[in-house]
Amino acid sequence: MTTESFIHLAVEVNGTSRQLSVRADETLLETLRVGLGLTGTKEGCLEGECGACTVLLDDEPVDSCLLATAAIEGRRVRTVESLSTGEELGRLQQAFLDHGAVQCGFCTPGFLMTLTALLEHEPAPPPSDIRKAIAGNICRCTGYRQMIEAVVAAAGGDEVQR
Repeated sequence: MTTESFIHLAVEVNGTSRQLSVRADETLLETLRVGLGLTGTKEGCLEGECGACTVLLDDEPVDSCLLATAAIEGRRVRTVESLSTGEELGRLQQAFLDHGAVQCGFCTPGFLMTLTALLEHEPAPPPSDIRKAIAGNICRCTGYRQMIEAVVAAAGGDEVQR
């Protein structure tokens, strides 16, 4: 007979306080997608290499596939679902659409969360800082030029010099 141990913890997810009961070995990715139904966060490589599962933990990007939920007691998590209000897209989301930075969309939530953190820390980042910020995220469809242009536009900047 197998008995799984569960851990009880309090966290804030997308601005809402939550009491969670999770398996001791459960990842934050599992908790978000299965436990809380927040499926915007994607499961990619499960090795912390692709960035598809990126969320913000206390305003810093983390790979949720590598992080044990048990380690986030008392902390704040934001997922891609936090970026829009009802049907209204957030500024960065709209810029992604306007600049053709979304193709298949699988990697988009991870990029959006990584870039949200960048814009919160640096409201008008130069393209070189944008490139550094997204170094941990992989897109197989678009290339990255449109994403960089979208961030510059969302920050209120001029067009990117090529």
